[in-house]
Amino acid sequence: MKHFILITSPPASGKTFVAKQLAKMLGECVYLDKDALIPLSKQIFQVARQPFDRSSDFFEEHVRNYEYLAVMDVAFEALEFSRFVLINAPFTRELRDEQYLMNLRKKLDGMDAKLSVLWVHTDIEVCRQRMIARNSERDTWKLSHWEEYVAAVNFAPPPLTGLCIIDNSTENSYQKPLKDFIDTLK
Repeated sequence: MKHFILITSPPASGKTFVAKQLAKMLGECVYLDKDALIPLSKQIFQVARQPFDRSSDFFEEHVRNYEYLAVMDVAFEALEFSRFVLINAPFTRELRDEQYLMNLRKKLDGMDAKLSVLWVHTDIEVCRQRMIARNSERDTWKLSHWEEYVAAVNFAPPPLTGLCIIDNSTENSYQKPLKDFIDTLK
């Protein structure tokens, strides 16, 4: 059986860290990070003569969903050649959309693959501190409008059966749940 693994959560929860730890523990897997598409997204903003703002209406209308389509298309291709495909991306809306999940599971069934979702939980203040520390332009609006941002983002895990929650609020809190998750794949 093949495994299609989504590492999800709101920004700065530590998805990338946890996803890379999981990829190392799995050994041979395809690791994809939606953030790798940011240079392409920046070009779209530039060509459209829009300020680079991943919190803007322009991003929502012309970029966001296409980033997800692109990373998913690459992941499905990779699944033909690898037992484990891991995607690091927020999926904050998609995992709360029953139709999206139904279609994804149906596609994966046709590829003899199982969907696994890991939600990286992190205290909201830890997320804010991580955004400050990483000093990325993608977080400028979020940090400048913190209360508005936090009110608009659902930090609660999606109500999925079989969801694996990995706490990443402290330095080592992720280790045991991640090991337990790997044990379920074998």
